[in-house]
Amino acid sequence: MCKKVFVTYQTLNCRGKLIDLQTPKIMGIININQDSFYKKSRTQSIDETLFRAEEMVNEGVHFFDVGAMSSRPGAELISIEEETNRLDGIVQALGTNFPHIPVSVDTIHSKVAKKVLEEGAAIINDISGGTFDEDMMETVGAFDAPFVAMHMKGRPKNMQLNPVYDNVVTEVFDYFVARINEAEKVGIVDLILDPGFGFAKNVTHNFQLLHFLDGFEVLRYPLLVGVSRKSFIQKTVNANTKEALNGTTAVHMLALMKGARILRVHDVREAVEAVKIWENFNSQQVVEMKF
Repeated sequence: MCKKVFVTYQTLNCRGKLIDLQTPKIMGIININQDSFYKKSRTQSIDETLFRAEEMVNEGVHFFDVGAMSSRPGAELISIEEETNRLDGIVQALGTNFPHIPVSVDTIHSKVAKKVLEEGAAIINDISGGTFDEDMMETVGAFDAPFVAMHMKGRPKNMQLNPVYDNVVTEVFDYFVARINEAEKVGIVDLILDPGFGFAKNVTHNFQLLHFLDGFEVLRYPLLVGVSRKSFIQKTVNANTKEALNGTTAVHMLALMKGARILRVHDVREAVEAVKIWENFNSQQVVEMKF
Protein backbone atom coordinates (compact mmCIF):
# COMPACT_ATOMS: atom_id res chain seq x y z
CA MET A 1 0.00 0.00 0.00
CA CYS A 2 1.34 3.44 -0.92
CA LYS A 3 1.14 6.18 1.65
CA LYS A 4 -0.38 9.37 0.29
CA VAL A 5 1.96 12.32 0.57
CA PHE A 6 0.52 15.82 0.98
CA VAL A 7 2.81 18.59 -0.24
CA THR A 8 2.78 21.55 2.14
CA TYR A 9 3.75 25.03 1.05
CA GLN A 10 7.42 25.15 2.02
CA THR A 11 8.22 28.86 1.65
CA LEU A 12 7.04 32.24 2.91
CA ASN A 13 7.44 35.49 1.03
CA CYS A 14 8.38 38.08 3.65
CA ARG A 15 8.64 41.45 1.90
CA GLY A 16 10.43 39.87 -1.04
CA LYS A 17 12.64 37.61 1.08
CA LEU A 18 11.84 33.94 0.52
CA ILE A 19 11.95 31.93 3.76
CA ASP A 20 12.49 28.19 3.29
CA LEU A 21 10.41 26.16 5.78
CA GLN A 22 11.75 22.74 4.82
CA THR A 23 13.90 23.19 7.90
CA PRO A 24 11.63 24.46 10.71
CA LYS A 25 12.15 28.04 11.83
CA ILE A 26 12.16 29.76 15.23
CA MET A 27 10.00 32.78 16.04
CA GLY A 28 11.15 34.68 19.13
CA ILE A 29 8.55 36.32 21.38
CA ILE A 30 8.97 39.97 22.39
CA ASN A 31 6.13 41.40 24.47
CA ILE A 32 5.86 45.19 24.69
CA ASN A 33 3.70 45.16 27.81
CA GLN A 34 3.78 44.63 31.56
CA ASP A 35 1.47 41.66 31.94
CA SER A 36 2.40 38.80 29.59
CA PHE A 37 2.62 35.60 31.61
CA TYR A 38 6.39 35.12 31.24
CA LYS A 39 8.23 38.06 32.75
CA LYS A 40 11.46 37.63 30.77
CA SER A 41 9.59 38.11 27.48
CA ARG A 42 8.54 41.66 28.43
CA THR A 43 10.27 44.84 27.32
CA GLN A 44 9.29 48.42 28.13
CA SER A 45 11.26 50.53 25.68
CA ILE A 46 12.88 50.49 22.26
CA ASP A 47 16.31 50.02 23.84
CA GLU A 48 15.14 47.03 25.89
CA THR A 49 13.51 45.56 22.80
CA LEU A 50 16.69 45.91 20.75
CA PHE A 51 18.75 44.35 23.54
CA ARG A 52 16.42 41.33 23.72
CA ALA A 53 16.31 41.08 19.93
CA GLU A 54 20.11 41.03 19.73
CA GLU A 55 20.21 38.18 22.24
CA MET A 56 17.77 36.25 20.07
CA VAL A 57 19.78 36.90 16.91
CA ASN A 58 22.92 35.60 18.60
CA GLU A 59 20.97 32.47 19.56
CA GLY A 60 19.76 31.81 16.01
CA VAL A 61 16.25 33.31 15.74
CA HIS A 62 14.58 33.50 12.31
CA PHE A 63 11.62 35.82 13.08
CA PHE A 64 10.72 38.32 15.78
CA ASP A 65 7.11 38.22 17.00
CA VAL A 66 6.23 41.52 18.66
CA GLY A 67 3.06 41.87 20.69
CA ALA A 68 1.74 44.86 22.61
CA MET A 69 -1.31 43.14 24.10
CA SER A 70 -1.12 40.25 26.52
CA SER A 71 -3.37 37.34 25.52
CA ARG A 72 -2.75 35.27 28.66
CA PRO A 73 -5.85 33.70 30.28
CA GLY A 74 -7.81 36.40 32.07
CA ALA A 75 -6.31 39.31 30.12
CA GLU A 76 -8.42 42.18 28.84
CA LEU A 77 -8.31 43.34 25.23
CA ILE A 78 -6.70 46.75 24.76
CA SER A 79 -7.71 49.60 22.46
CA ILE A 80 -6.24 50.37 19.06
CA GLU A 81 -4.82 53.61 20.47
CA GLU A 82 -3.05 51.91 23.37
CA GLU A 83 -1.66 49.18 21.15
CA THR A 84 -0.42 51.75 18.63
CA ASN A 85 1.27 53.78 21.36
CA ARG A 86 3.08 50.73 22.76
CA LEU A 87 4.32 49.72 19.31
CA ASP A 88 5.43 53.22 18.35
CA GLY A 89 8.90 53.04 16.81
CA ILE A 90 9.40 49.34 17.56
CA VAL A 91 9.00 47.89 14.07
CA GLN A 92 11.18 50.57 12.49
CA ALA A 93 13.92 50.09 15.10
CA LEU A 94 13.98 46.32 14.61
CA GLY A 95 14.04 46.73 10.84
CA THR A 96 16.91 49.20 10.99
CA ASN A 97 19.05 47.18 13.40
CA PHE A 98 18.22 43.68 12.16
CA PRO A 99 17.19 44.03 8.50
CA HIS A 100 17.72 40.30 7.84
CA ILE A 101 15.14 39.19 10.46
CA PRO A 102 11.47 39.50 9.40
CA VAL A 103 9.22 41.11 12.00
CA SER A 104 5.86 39.59 12.86
CA VAL A 105 3.35 41.69 14.79
CA ASP A 106 0.78 40.04 17.03
CA THR A 107 -2.44 42.06 16.76
CA ILE A 108 -6.20 41.62 16.45
CA HIS A 109 -6.77 45.09 14.96
CA SER A 110 -6.72 45.71 11.19
CA LYS A 111 -5.79 49.38 11.68
CA VAL A 112 -2.75 48.37 13.72
CA ALA A 113 -1.87 45.73 11.12
CA LYS A 114 -2.02 48.32 8.33
CA LYS A 115 0.21 50.73 10.26
CA VAL A 116 2.92 48.21 11.13
CA LEU A 117 2.93 46.73 7.63
CA GLU A 118 3.50 50.24 6.27
CA GLU A 119 6.35 50.59 8.78
CA GLY A 120 8.10 47.42 7.61
CA ALA A 121 6.49 44.48 9.42
CA ALA A 122 6.52 41.31 7.32
CA ILE A 123 3.91 39.08 9.02
CA ILE A 124 0.66 39.60 10.92
CA ASN A 125 -0.10 37.13 13.70
CA ASP A 126 -3.74 37.24 14.82
CA ILE A 127 -4.92 35.16 17.79
CA SER A 128 -8.46 35.40 16.43
CA GLY A 129 -7.55 34.37 12.88
CA GLY A 130 -9.27 37.49 11.59
CA THR A 131 -12.57 36.83 13.36
CA PHE A 132 -12.42 39.75 15.84
CA ASP A 133 -11.96 42.37 13.10
CA GLU A 134 -13.75 41.72 9.81
CA ASP A 135 -11.28 43.93 7.92
CA MET A 136 -8.16 42.12 9.12
CA MET A 137 -7.70 39.51 6.41
CA GLU A 138 -8.51 41.91 3.58
CA THR A 139 -5.96 44.37 5.00
CA VAL A 140 -3.24 41.73 5.13
CA GLY A 141 -4.13 40.49 1.66
CA ALA A 142 -3.66 43.99 0.25
CA PHE A 143 -0.05 43.93 1.44
CA ASP A 144 0.68 40.40 0.17
CA ALA A 145 1.91 39.60 3.68
CA PRO A 146 1.92 36.20 5.41
CA PHE A 147 -0.90 35.80 7.93
CA VAL A 148 -0.98 33.57 11.01
CA ALA A 149 -4.52 32.36 11.68
CA MET A 150 -4.77 30.97 15.20
CA HIS A 151 -7.68 29.03 16.65
CA MET A 152 -9.37 30.07 19.86
CA LYS A 153 -12.84 30.24 21.41
CA GLY A 154 -14.12 33.20 23.37
CA ARG A 155 -11.79 35.96 24.52
CA PRO A 156 -8.58 35.77 26.58
CA LYS A 157 -10.60 36.98 29.58
CA ASN A 158 -12.90 33.94 29.61
CA MET A 159 -11.36 31.35 27.27
CA GLN A 160 -10.06 29.04 30.00
CA LEU A 161 -13.08 29.06 32.30
CA ASN A 162 -14.50 25.78 30.99
CA PRO A 163 -13.51 24.98 27.39
CA VAL A 164 -15.72 22.25 25.89
CA TYR A 165 -15.44 20.40 22.57
CA ASP A 166 -17.15 17.37 21.11
CA ASN A 167 -13.85 16.73 19.32
CA VAL A 168 -11.16 19.39 19.57
CA VAL A 169 -9.20 18.10 16.57
CA THR A 170 -12.12 18.13 14.12
CA GLU A 171 -13.34 21.49 15.43
CA VAL A 172 -9.94 23.09 14.88
CA PHE A 173 -9.73 21.41 11.47
CA ASP A 174 -13.11 22.82 10.41
CA TYR A 175 -12.09 26.26 11.69
CA PHE A 176 -8.94 26.12 9.55
CA VAL A 177 -10.94 25.17 6.47
CA ALA A 178 -13.12 28.24 6.98
CA ARG A 179 -10.09 30.50 7.51
CA ILE A 180 -8.42 29.12 4.38
CA ASN A 181 -11.52 29.92 2.34
CA GLU A 182 -11.59 33.49 3.66
CA ALA A 183 -7.85 33.94 3.05
CA GLU A 184 -8.16 32.80 -0.55
CA LYS A 185 -11.02 35.27 -1.15
CA VAL A 186 -8.85 38.25 -0.14
CA GLY A 187 -5.65 37.15 -1.85
CA ILE A 188 -3.63 35.88 1.11
CA VAL A 189 -1.16 33.41 -0.38
CA ASP A 190 1.13 32.78 2.56
CA LEU A 191 -1.21 31.49 5.25
CA ILE A 192 0.16 29.95 8.45
CA LEU A 193 -2.07 27.80 10.67
CA ASP A 194 -1.77 27.89 14.47
CA PRO A 195 -3.89 25.39 16.46
CA GLY A 196 -3.83 27.73 19.46
CA PHE A 197 -2.31 25.58 22.18
CA GLY A 198 -3.44 26.93 25.54
CA PHE A 199 -6.21 29.07 24.08
CA ALA A 200 -9.58 27.76 25.27
CA LYS A 201 -8.10 24.29 25.72
CA ASN A 202 -7.46 22.16 28.79
CA VAL A 203 -4.55 19.73 29.23
CA THR A 204 -6.35 16.89 27.45
CA HIS A 205 -7.36 19.12 24.52
CA ASN A 206 -3.77 20.29 24.07
CA PHE A 207 -2.33 16.79 24.01
CA GLN A 208 -5.05 15.56 21.66
CA LEU A 209 -4.12 18.35 19.24
CA LEU A 210 -0.44 17.52 19.59
CA HIS A 211 -1.06 13.83 18.98
CA PHE A 212 -3.03 14.46 15.78
CA LEU A 213 -1.03 17.49 14.60
CA ASP A 214 0.19 15.70 11.49
CA GLY A 215 -3.44 15.26 10.41
CA PHE A 216 -3.52 18.95 9.49
CA GLU A 217 -0.99 18.34 6.71
CA VAL A 218 -3.89 17.64 4.32
CA LEU A 219 -4.64 21.38 4.46
CA ARG A 220 -1.20 21.99 2.90
CA TYR A 221 -0.39 25.15 4.83
CA PRO A 222 2.53 25.32 7.30
CA LEU A 223 1.85 24.90 11.00
CA LEU A 224 3.02 27.29 13.69
CA VAL A 225 3.15 25.84 17.21
CA GLY A 226 3.25 28.06 20.28
CA VAL A 227 3.55 26.01 23.47
CA SER A 228 6.41 27.79 25.21
CA ARG A 229 6.15 27.43 29.00
CA LYS A 230 2.35 27.19 28.85
CA SER A 231 0.18 25.94 31.69
CA PHE A 232 -0.60 22.52 30.19
CA ILE A 233 3.14 21.80 30.26
CA GLN A 234 3.45 23.19 33.79
CA LYS A 235 0.58 21.00 35.00
CA THR A 236 1.98 17.91 33.30
CA VAL A 237 5.47 18.17 34.81
CA ASN A 238 4.41 19.88 38.06
CA ALA A 239 6.44 23.01 37.42
CA ASN A 240 5.92 26.76 37.46
CA THR A 241 6.53 29.10 34.53
CA LYS A 242 10.23 29.51 35.32
CA GLU A 243 10.72 25.73 35.59
CA ALA A 244 8.86 24.75 32.41
CA LEU A 245 11.71 24.99 29.89
CA ASN A 246 12.61 21.30 29.87
CA GLY A 247 8.98 20.31 29.37
CA THR A 248 8.66 22.90 26.63
CA THR A 249 11.63 21.47 24.76
CA ALA A 250 10.13 17.98 24.99
CA VAL A 251 6.86 19.23 23.49
CA HIS A 252 8.78 21.13 20.81
CA MET A 253 10.41 17.90 19.70
CA LEU A 254 7.04 16.12 19.55
CA ALA A 255 5.61 19.01 17.53
CA LEU A 256 8.53 18.91 15.09
CA MET A 257 8.07 15.18 14.59
CA LYS A 258 4.38 15.84 13.93
CA GLY A 259 5.06 18.42 11.23
CA ALA A 260 5.43 21.85 12.88
CA ARG A 261 7.28 24.31 10.63
CA ILE A 262 7.54 27.29 12.95
CA LEU A 263 8.06 27.22 16.72
CA ARG A 264 7.02 30.40 18.54
CA VAL A 265 9.21 30.51 21.63
CA HIS A 266 10.55 32.45 24.60
CA ASP A 267 13.82 30.48 24.66
CA VAL A 268 15.48 30.67 21.27
CA ARG A 269 18.73 28.77 21.87
CA GLU A 270 17.01 25.67 23.21
CA ALA A 271 14.48 25.64 20.36
CA VAL A 272 17.23 26.02 17.76
CA GLU A 273 19.02 23.05 19.31
CA ALA A 274 15.83 20.99 19.19
CA VAL A 275 15.52 21.70 15.46
CA LYS A 276 19.17 20.69 14.91
CA ILE A 277 18.56 17.36 16.68
CA TRP A 278 15.35 16.82 14.67
CA GLU A 279 17.16 17.67 11.43
CA ASN A 280 20.04 15.30 12.13
CA PHE A 281 17.64 12.52 13.12
CA ASN A 282 15.70 12.90 9.87
CA SER A 283 18.83 13.04 7.72
CA GLN A 284 19.99 9.56 8.69
CA GLN A 285 19.72 6.84 6.10
CA VAL A 286 17.72 3.77 6.93
CA VAL A 287 20.03 0.84 7.56
CA GLU A 288 18.73 -2.66 6.87
CA MET A 289 19.08 -4.84 9.94
CA LYS A 290 20.01 -8.48 9.42
CA PHE A 291 19.53 -11.00 12.19
